[in-house]
Parts: sequence; structure tokens; C-alpha cells
Amino acid sequence: MQFGYFDDQHKTYVITRPDTPKPWNNYLGDTRYGAIITNNAGGYSFYRSGGKGRFVRMRFNSVPLDQPGRYLYLHDLDSKDYWSTSWQPVGKPLEAFKSVCTHGMGFTRIDAAYSGVSSSVTYYVPLNAAYEVWQVRVKNDRKQACRLRAFSYLEYAANWNAIDDLLNLQYVQYIARMEVKDGIIDHGTNVHIPEIPDNFDEKDQGRHTFQAMAGLDVSGFDTDREAFIGPYRTYANPIVLERGECKGSLGYGDNPCGVLSGDLHLEPGEERTFCILVGIGKAEKEGQACRARYAEPGRVAQELTELQAHWTNQISGFEAQTPDTDLNATINTWGIYNAVVTFNWSRAASLIYTGIDRDGLGYRDSVQDLMGIIHALPDAARERLELMISGQESTGGAKPVIYPITHKPGQEAPTPESEYRSDDCLWLFNAVPAYLKETGDLDFLNKVIPYSDEGEGTVLEHLRRAIQFNLDRTGQHGLPCGLKADWNDCLQFGDTGESVFVAMQLRLALQVYAELSGLQRASEEVAWAEKQLSILDQNLQAHTWDGNWFRRGFRADGMIFGSAGSEEGQLFLNAQTWAVLSGAATPEQAQKAMDAVHERLFTPFGHKVCTPPYTNSDYTIVRAQLMNPGLKENGGIFMHPQGWAVMAAAMLGQQERAYAYLRAFLPAAQNDKAEIREIEPYVLCQSTHAAPSPKAGASRIPWLSGSATWMYYAATQYILGIQPDYQGLYIKPCLPKDWKEARMQRRFRGKNLAIRFIRSEDRKGSVTLNGQDMANGFLPVDTLKEQNTIEVYF
Repeated sequence: MQFGYFDDQHKTYVITRPDTPKPWNNYLGDTRYGAIITNNAGGYSFYRSGGKGRFVRMRFNSVPLDQPGRYLYLHDLDSKDYWSTSWQPVGKPLEAFKSVCTHGMGFTRIDAAYSGVSSSVTYYVPLNAAYEVWQVRVKNDRKQACRLRAFSYLEYAANWNAIDDLLNLQYVQYIARMEVKDGIIDHGTNVHIPEIPDNFDEKDQGRHTFQAMAGLDVSGFDTDREAFIGPYRTYANPIVLERGECKGSLGYGDNPCGVLSGDLHLEPGEERTFCILVGIGKAEKEGQACRARYAEPGRVAQELTELQAHWTNQISGFEAQTPDTDLNATINTWGIYNAVVTFNWSRAASLIYTGIDRDGLGYRDSVQDLMGIIHALPDAARERLELMISGQESTGGAKPVIYPITHKPGQEAPTPESEYRSDDCLWLFNAVPAYLKETGDLDFLNKVIPYSDEGEGTVLEHLRRAIQFNLDRTGQHGLPCGLKADWNDCLQFGDTGESVFVAMQLRLALQVYAELSGLQRASEEVAWAEKQLSILDQNLQAHTWDGNWFRRGFRADGMIFGSAGSEEGQLFLNAQTWAVLSGAATPEQAQKAMDAVHERLFTPFGHKVCTPPYTNSDYTIVRAQLMNPGLKENGGIFMHPQGWAVMAAAMLGQQERAYAYLRAFLPAAQNDKAEIREIEPYVLCQSTHAAPSPKAGASRIPWLSGSATWMYYAATQYILGIQPDYQGLYIKPCLPKDWKEARMQRRFRGKNLAIRFIRSEDRKGSVTLNGQDMANGFLPVDTLKEQNTIEVYF
């Protein structure tokens, strides 16, 4: 079943049915002022932090999932009928109410028609602004005049701290103070104590937001939720909306809201436009200035044009025209947009992530999130990379979470040894070379960056300590210990248990370190890394190969994860894919391991993370058993490692498998199966149900996931095969056999590359640059012109 379509020309997704299986949402704004909005205008807004700056209320896991939201209601003063300009929350019958939602980059527009009145509400956050705009257009399509009254609705948090607002009711029910000044709502919390702008973490301080109406005279207001909605009513039938007239309530403690009403008397065919403005600051200052700004004709059109140009630039750098339209929509718009949004917000703000327990930048998550956006946002990538490196401690390990607002490199308290995760800093060996290869900025290796707790070192020295951290913490097989977690938080290795996955990460790290040291002419460091690599290889071959695949890890008590002799969890995905990615596997082992992956883990919706699922093991050792079989880490389709399976298959030259693996979890490829997948068909997610779940194919936790960056990275660098390198660019496509031709546009170090892929058995494997044959498909950067024509025969 299909609920919408991709409009590739306008880089949008258009939802043609509002009754989507779950709310399908979009992101507005940036890391200063962010907002989430669904196809039925649900969602919330936050300032700087989804957990500590959420000034619009959101109750998670409600029914419906996305209520309350940013609502615009219309009341017909003659018929007394009323509706919302989004299908929900009023929920008029769909045979009478027509709704189309367009999600674009940085904006959402909801068009509706009901009872001879059409409306269009465009929601966006202007560039570099600390407020949001709802531009409202209402048109009378009747043959006679109509008298309407419009009501905005926003439910405010009583405290910006999400934990307090949702749980500490004996306190927060007493701190909101609402006022209306010159027709502008002032939403105040703790207004009788000072503002402390230099200490954002302090939840108990005076804070204000405003709501204003521009382009329409205010006829009434309400700022107390219970007064507006009424007893035993819901957002679908507020008492004020039913009666058609505001009460003029002023919230004093309890639950604040923001309602402004204005009258629209429209002749047949007449249209009226006005704006609702919501933002940070006081009504009499920031609110007044904002309202005056939108008295200027053309302001909204100008800002939307600027916003579109900004996002087009944000996601530019790679464009594909292939026979696969689903892949095109992903590469050109939604895949990179998803990756940028995830880069911005990590796991801190969505309809699922509350910002309470995941506020800040998880170390392992955020370092990986760089991988998909470096080509588009190299400066932002470097800034974030420096921040994350400054979260590494002098031990070589990392702080599990970095809080950008309060992070003080060189002054942070050390992480207890029991809290270290073994994989955290090893992701730097993916991100740092990816940045260097994209930009050619090799001087970055000499950049001096503080450690989180004490001391400082160059980037290369930080990398050395990351390796040493794992070498210093090895177990009885000479492999790195899993510590508190090794990416799979559900496997408990014990203090001295060993992770094969991390051992393969360490192998890649040693290769990369030797390579980078060679670029720096540090021959002693190269020799050291190669010696450690040789020792590690011996240990990997001696202890990790199980006959047909690689084991996943060892506990010190003798238990083996991922062995044919295990009753449960015999085969794990990560150990097999990383055996290929790291080069740990021999050619024969690589083939056998990936054959086992294909035969036992691959499903129509992606690869299961392990099989069989756990039901009878010790749940204190395998925490995945807490989950139902087929869900998340317990044999579910965890989406994060799906890109690694694509990459591994491509590295082995298995083009049909690699492409099938990509299509299996590509959101756009499931656009016509929305009733199965349920979540947004334009973004990645965290996990998908696998058999034996009766909901196989149902996906959960959309938007903020490491799957976004790795999908994009795998698709562009391993399927399409555009691989930056330190001194140039390799082109190594792994395209399906039924493709005859494809085209790409790629920006690389300020040069424009027009790449054409041509099916040719005679010239298969050859690459030309501006008519010249290029050996091994390598394009040295010094041979590139401003404009380049490249032909790739496959």
C-alpha cells in the first residue's frame, strides 16, 4: 500500500493520505533552534537541546503518537462547524476532508480542503533564527461569503527540562506564568528568579518564549490548557473551538498553552494570508521585533527561497541518475538529508528519542555519523571531528557521551575504567581517513587537540593512544577485551572477555595508522604498527575461525559467542562483514563467511544481526534475551550494520548480492509496502522486525540512526564505487548486471566530475578521464581540471 510519492524535481516527499500507519515526520531548524513536525502537524520545538531546552510539550508514546502539536483550527461562525487545517487532531471523515502533506528539506507544508474552504500551512525555521514560522493561507472556495475564526494552538512545557516537565508535577504545576502583551503571548517559567544565560544546564531560571500573529488582527486568546480544551475533552473537540470564542484565560501555574484567534471574512474566491510566530524571548522584546519583521511584504517567500538554497548546498556534492529511481531519490535527497539531520541531532531528539537519556553526542554514534556527510559538509565534519577527538581521554579511551554545550576539554573528570566501551575510539580510524581522503587536508594529522581529562596531542598521537588503549586491555587469546560494551551492548563479555569484532576494528586501525604514519614519514611508527598487526593476525587466525564463519567473542569463563557449537547465537553478522572490511579473512574464509551470512542471516528486509535468537541462555550474559526473538539485537534486523554487508559483498565482487542487500533495507524501495514497514519511507531506522516476529518487516525508530550514514556511504562508495583517496579518487563500481548505463555528478576538492557508467564487455574495467585512460581506475588529483568528463566501463 502506498501513502505518498517522491517528487524528485522539488526534492520532497508528498503524503497523499493523512492516515499513515504511524506519524511520518520531518525536521525543521538547526542545532540552535530545532523542531519536529509530522504529517498531521504533531511534534514539538526545542532550543539547543531536546532534553534541556524543550519548551513545547511532548508526551512520548501517547495515542496518537504525535499529539499535541502545532495546530491551526478553523471555526465557521455561521454553521458552527469546526476543523483543523491538518487532518488530526479533529479528524474529520476522509471522504469529506482532503489533506496533502509535503515534507521538504527544512520545511513542511500541509494543504487541506474541507467544507468549501481550502488551506495551506507552511512550517519552517528561518536560517539562523531562534523562532519558527507558520505561514497560513485560507481561501474561500464557496459560491457565497464565509465567516471564519482561526485559532492557533501550542501546548507549552512548564519547565524546559523534559524530565521535570513530564515527571516532577508537584513542582512544575506551580511555575508557569502566562501573559499577553499587545496581542503577543508571553510564556514564562520561573519568571521571578533571574535568567542565567551562561548556564544552560540550570533548569530553574527565568525563561520566556513568545507567540505572535502577523497579518491578522488578534480577536482573542487563551493561555490555560484546561480553559481552552475543557473538562473531559481532547485536542479533537476543545470547548473554546466548539463555542467559537476564546475565554481570555491567563495561565497561572498548571498547564500553559498558547492560543491566538483572528477573524477571516472571505468573499467567494478570496484568499487571506497570515503568520503565527513562535520563538525564544520575551513578548515585549523579541516577540514585538519578530511580528514587525513579518509585516514586510515578501518576507516569507524570501526566507523559504534562502532556506531551499541553503539545504540544496548542504546536500550537494553528489548526484546520481541511475536506472533505479528509488536509489536516485535516496542519493540525491533523502539519504543525505537523513544523514545530515542525524549528524546534527545524534540520538537526542525525535518522536522516540526523548532527549532525556540520550542528550548530547554519543561518542561511537557521532564519530560514525560523520561518514555520510563529509563530502557535503567538510568544514562541519572537521569541527565535529575535533570536538569528538577532544572527548578522548589520556588513557586512549573515550567519554561515552560528549555534551557540546558544557564540554571543557582538558578539564573533564576521567571515566571510570568500568564504564569504558572498547569500540568508541576505534571509529576514528574510519572517520579520520575519510575526512583526509575527501579533503586532502593532511595537515590535520598535526593538529594539537587536548585530551578530555588532561594533556594534549596531535591527531596522529590521539590515534596512537586509541590503539594502545585496546592493546593494553587484551584477554587470554591476545584479542581486545569487550569492556562494558563493544557496539553490541547486549553481549556481556566480562572484565577480561574478548571481542572478535573489536579485534577486527583494531586490525583496521593498525593498517590505517601505518598508512598515516607513512604519509608523515614516521618510519618507526610504521614499523611498530606492522609488528602489532602481525601479532594480531596470528591471534585472529589461531582463535577466531570456526570452520565456516568467524566467532563473535569469548568470555573468560570459556563461553564462546557465535560458534557452531552454540545452541543460540551461532552466527553473528558483524564478525563476518568486518572480517572482510578489515582484511582479517583469507579469500577462502571471506567467501565461506559471507556465504553463511547470505544463507542464514539475509531476509527480504535486510540481515538479521544473529541467529538463532536467544531464549534459554543466561540473560545476565546475553541481555538480548530481554527482547522477543526477532527484535533488535535478539535476531532482529538491526539496521546499523546493513551497510557493512553491502560493503563486504562489493569488496568480494558480488555485485548482485551487494545490490540486493542495499535494496532490502533501502526505505524508498519499500514505498509501496508502507502498511508493512509502517514508518516513513524516505528515511532509515534503527531496527526492523524479523521472523519469528509476526510483524516481520515492521520498522521502528526512524531518522536518527547510524544506518543513515552507513547506507549512504555504502551506496556511494561501494555500489557506485566513487572512493576518495589521499592523492586522488578511485572509481570501482559494483553495479548490477541489468544496468546498462548510469550517470553521476561529483564535486571533489573543488573540481566538478561528470561521470558516465557504460556497460561494455570489451572495455570492462577501463576508466577514462577527459579522454585519457587511467590505470586501475585511479584519478590523481593533480590531473583533474575544473570540469571533468569521466567514462567508466563495467
